[in-house]
Amino acid sequence: MKQGKKPNRRQGEELKARNLNPANWLVERDSTTEFVLIHRFSGKTRTIKKGA
Repeated sequence: MKQGKKPNRRQGEELKARNLNPANWLVERDSTTEFVLIHRFSGKTRTIKKGA
């Protein structure tokens, strides 16, 4: 598994729009169609479609 990185401003706004706290999530992958996120504490992954 890749290491996650802190979400940038655009990614943080996308997370806030989905009622997720950007401080609790790390971005593993950011493709043109989706985000792959890792929770900082539990390690669970979540995939989010962009613009949906």
